[in-house]
Amino acid sequence: MRQVVLDTETTGLEPGRGHRLVEIGCIELCERRRTGRRFQRYLNPEREIDQGALEVHGLSLEFLREHPRFAEVADEFLAFIAGAELVIHNAPFDVAFLDAELVRTGRPRVSDICAVTDTLAMARELHPGRKNSLDALCERYCVDHSRRTLHGALLDAQLLAD
Repeated sequence: MRQVVLDTETTGLEPGRGHRLVEIGCIELCERRRTGRRFQRYLNPEREIDQGALEVHGLSLEFLREHPRFAEVADEFLAFIAGAELVIHNAPFDVAFLDAELVRTGRPRVSDICAVTDTLAMARELHPGRKNSLDALCERYCVDHSRRTLHGALLDAQLLAD
């Protein structure tokens, strides 16, 4: 079974209000083991970044202007995830942003090409009434997350894979 553990960083919280992706990070697993393949891209969102989002990931528009737009990496991204089960913590959030970007470029939605597993929903079922953030899960399952001072899509995908 091929899985891709995925995370994103964004300009804000609402794709319906024009917020965009600024980073995609993916780790490939086969039979629940890392293959060494990964996909990571910083993206030029072509819009300002909300202060709250900037405080979460630290990616400035000045830095991101030098990177490709989503449309320029969309085919490479779709090829990477094709046929895989996507494993995402709080999947509705990330999938909504991915779908908005994909639709904007005339490509199929995530659910049209991949199954999606939401690890936040799984964690809430396994640990009802407890904190189930990625940091909380790292602590609960003894995953070292000491390098995580800011959110980063690739780092967060690596932590989730662990």
